[in-house]
Amino acid sequence: MNADRIPRIPVVIVGAGPTGITAATLLAQYGVDCLILERWPGVYQKPRAVHLDDEVYRILARLGIAGEFAAISRPTLGLRLLDKRFRVLGEFRRDPGVGVHGFPQANMFDQPELESLLRANLNRFPCAELRGGADVTDISPVGDGFVRVTFTDRSDGRVHQVDAEYVLGCDGANSTVRSRMGSTMRDLHFAQRWLVVDVATDADLHQWDGVYQVCDPVRAGTYMRIGKSRYRWEFQLLPGENSADFDTITTLHPLIAPWTTGVPISELTLLRVAEYTFRAQIADRWRRGNMFILGDAAHLTPPFIGQGMGAGVRDAMNLAWKVAAVHSGALAPDVLDTYEQERKPHTRSLIRLALNMGRAMTGGGRPGNVARHLVLPRLRLIPGLREKVVDSTTPRLRACALVTRSFLSRLPGTLCPNPIMPSGRRLDDVVGADFLFVTATPLSYANHTALRRRGLAVLTAVPGGDLANWLRRGRAQAALVRPDRTVMRTARDPAALQAWTVNHLQAPCPAPLHSV
Repeated sequence: MNADRIPRIPVVIVGAGPTGITAATLLAQYGVDCLILERWPGVYQKPRAVHLDDEVYRILARLGIAGEFAAISRPTLGLRLLDKRFRVLGEFRRDPGVGVHGFPQANMFDQPELESLLRANLNRFPCAELRGGADVTDISPVGDGFVRVTFTDRSDGRVHQVDAEYVLGCDGANSTVRSRMGSTMRDLHFAQRWLVVDVATDADLHQWDGVYQVCDPVRAGTYMRIGKSRYRWEFQLLPGENSADFDTITTLHPLIAPWTTGVPISELTLLRVAEYTFRAQIADRWRRGNMFILGDAAHLTPPFIGQGMGAGVRDAMNLAWKVAAVHSGALAPDVLDTYEQERKPHTRSLIRLALNMGRAMTGGGRPGNVARHLVLPRLRLIPGLREKVVDSTTPRLRACALVTRSFLSRLPGTLCPNPIMPSGRRLDDVVGADFLFVTATPLSYANHTALRRRGLAVLTAVPGGDLANWLRRGRAQAALVRPDRTVMRTARDPAALQAWTVNHLQAPCPAPLHSV
């Protein structure tokens, strides 16, 4: 192929799972052309993620599919830890109502259904092209700041090439992009073989509408309801076992019987059976030049806290707006370094939490069982610890080029709330994908206009309202909020923060093409 005829595009995304489609949609909202290459021709149907929290739900709303997701998901009440005789050791509740981010704290769903929604939503954006059946075989820098991506069309075997300013590797645990970057997965010394099964039934199982985790070093297990008539079980496999040993409802039934008492086996339909090795790993580097890795390509989280897929969606939210801003000239290229700086600590903390939960379920043999019976029922007596067990809140980000920490306010580096505004709409729906300047006192006309010319949304907090109270609790009079809704900087003097903002945003921010 003649190099002069190789097409050029701002962004190539390798992988069309939730992470890749989220990144593509966010970029498309800014009008950034992107090509998504996916080796599978359609949505991958095997069972995987089933849970996301309110922060990730908020990102789905930003994509424009909050209502559609609500129709295929159900809030869950939290987590119960059981011993091997199914006695409750501890209970950690989540609020099924609307929280600070505008959505329930814990939500169950079927990943293939979510991926179908994400892909259908992406079709609204003509600047994003999804190409299925495309097997990426090589990625290499070619000069002039571009990266050449070579891929094979699996339908006809033809080889294609495209040059991209940025390549986002959302291509999973066996990532080609990570390999070409020279990045290596660091093993955190956890590997367990688990059976994952989905069962459908219209029968009432008469179970608490939350997640059960059976703490048993011999046969740990998990149960959850993920839909109106769909249920998920996960069981630790014993040595010598594999998924073929449980590929009929008859052979599976002894494992799920404690939850299906009184339900005839004829009323249970086995939908899927798969075997997975749960691992804990994190890549040593997430960026090389203009190549990045996201999601499972950058980190693998055991599923005990249901945060694997959500971590990838958070990666996309953190990186996409930065790529769009650098591409448009609104921000300097070095801000892209903040992606790994900001996301890696949170991912590491989630993996650590998942590992601790896994050890609580499976570790220690008989002494471990004794410790679980002594410790878990007493967690409720330790102030704040119950909440930490199921807390997936993004921790406050460290100081970097896009977060200015302050001794006077703890808001910088945290997510802003998503309250209902006087118009009746939530903050995110009012602001869309813009930077946001929130002030407790009105700005002058000139200062307000200068911010609007930079592409910022400007909100004056209503006295006594949610935003005003948030600023007051954070000991600030004004806050600059990034498009991913992280507070970038605060000040006691709104005019001073306005001047800083105008001076540091080098050009108008890319305007979103679609209202969300």
